[in-house]
This record gives sequence, structure tokens and C-alpha cells, in this order.
Amino acid sequence: MRRVRLLVASQIRALLGPAGALEEVSKAFAALGRGEASLPGVINLEVGDGEVHVKGAHLQGAPLYTVKMASGFPKNAARGLPVGDGLMLAFDAATGALRALLLDNGYLTELRTGSAGALAAALLARPAISRLGILGAGVQARYQLEAFLLVRKPEEVVVFSPTPARAEACAEEMASRFKVRVRAARSAQEAVWGSDCLITATPARSPIVFADWVAPGTHVTALGSDAPQKNELEPALLARAEKVVPDRLSQCLALGEIHHACAQGVLKAERIHAELGAIAAGRAPGRQSEAEITIADLTGVGIQDAAVAGRVVEEAERQGIGDVLTFEGGD
Repeated sequence: MRRVRLLVASQIRALLGPAGALEEVSKAFAALGRGEASLPGVINLEVGDGEVHVKGAHLQGAPLYTVKMASGFPKNAARGLPVGDGLMLAFDAATGALRALLLDNGYLTELRTGSAGALAAALLARPAISRLGILGAGVQARYQLEAFLLVRKPEEVVVFSPTPARAEACAEEMASRFKVRVRAARSAQEAVWGSDCLITATPARSPIVFADWVAPGTHVTALGSDAPQKNELEPALLARAEKVVPDRLSQCLALGEIHHACAQGVLKAERIHAELGAIAAGRAPGRQSEAEITIADLTGVGIQDAAVAGRVVEEAERQGIGDVLTFEGGD
């Protein structure tokens, strides 16, 4: 007989939050930096107005490997449906048998993306942050700020959306939830100017942050460009930066901000400082001066999914949470 644990979103949320996710994602990037991960390429599907990403990974020595499917359908907001959805499959690394099905509705993807942003800030942003600028007022803006507050304490947060009402609602919600000062910006430029750290979390297909807006010493985490046609940063900004750090260079050359800068000839791959995992593993330096402009190009890596899913499944098994489906194996 075979046994598969079934976990739904409410159970998964109770099993793992931002602090635990940051711990697991940090360890996973360090393992990647040491070459201790199996990581195939990403499958990207465009489905009408939506997009679907399929990612898999195994961390060396981990009891599980995972395959994750996540989707984003922006027009769902007008339909009263969630914009993001998804699930994860966790398999036994010794036998290949399906061990758990995580119906997380995209929660773990949002959580681990926030954790990667926090890790990038911990390694690349200045220790003292006066203002954090967030471009984008969707769900990920909330996850980014929640995780960011685990590693840095900004005096003020400024959020921008091209829809002013969304920016106002996001600012009000985040100020109430996280007990920090948050206000809405009237333009992207206003959100950028005067910010020590920037997070871009948008589906933009043309630049929304320009090189001459960004002051020396600023750290930028760009995470919206998870498909070849997406682009949030002017390529000249990457050419100007002292350190450009991808989560996975081969992936960012095809999907991310690095992809656009290299395609336009303003950045060469050999000028890339190091992958985020190499810095997390201590094999490359992070920020080295107050004046450096640093950029983290985060396209989302399967090791993040493997890390958070593994933690959830282990905790669920330890606590006896979830329904266990028993069925006869074989043909």
C-alpha cells in the first residue's frame, strides 16, 4: 500500500511562516552556492493572458525532491478570483515515490519569494535603511515587506502603483499589519528618489526604474522579470551598478533583468559579480562599501521551493497534520 499526505493551504500556512521560510531559503541558497543542488531549467507556459511556471529541485542529502507548478492570471482580480495559484509535489528522494501533495494555492511561492528578497537585502543592502521603496502594490509587495523587516528596519516605506487607489490601500494595510510608517507615492520616480533600498515587484514589460534616478549606495531587488518579455530596470542601471547578483545566472541570462542588459550590449556576463548562493555560502563578498549600487536579479529558483516544501512536509509528518491517502501501488 502507498501513502500520500495531502495538505491544504490553511494547514500549510500554520506550518510555515516568514521566519522559518527565510531560514530554509537561506540554507538552500548556500547549498546551491556550494554546488550541492540538482536544478533543471524552468518550464514557462503562456496561457492566454496568464502564465505558468514549472520548477523542480533537489538539495543534496535532503529526503525529498520537489516539483512545483505556479500560475499567475492578472485578470482574475476583476473576476473576484486569486491572481496566483499553484501546488507542489514532494517525492521521496530514495525511492521516487510521491510522498506529499501540497495544495498551497501559491502561498509557498509567495513566501519563498519574499524570503529570497530578504536574503538579498541581508547580504547586499546597507545595514541602516532610512527608506525602503516598493514598486508594485500586489500580494508580493506585502510578502516582501514582511520578510524584509526580519533583516532591516527602515524608518519609512514608500509604495507605488500606477493605480493610485491600489497604492493607498496597500500602504494602509501594510502600516496596520507591520506597524511601520508606510505611504503611497504619486509616481515611480518619487518612490525611487531618496530610497536606500528598492524592491520591484511588478509585471512590467518596459523599464519603470531608470539609472539616473538611483543614488550611490542603493540596493535594488528586482523580482518581477520571471519571463523573457518582462523588464523592470533600465539596462543602463545594471551597467552602472558595482555589483549585479543573479539568483541563478543561467536563468537570468534567459529571463531576468540581466537578460535585457546583456541583449542590449551594456552588460557582459563576465561582469556579473556572483550568484546569490555564492555570497550566502561565503564564497563571494556581499556589499563592500557604503557607496556601491547593488542589484539582485531574482527570477525564482527551484531550490527555494524544495526548501520550503521540505520543511512543511517534515513538520506535517512530525505533528500528524493532513489527510493521509492510502491506495494500492503498482500497475
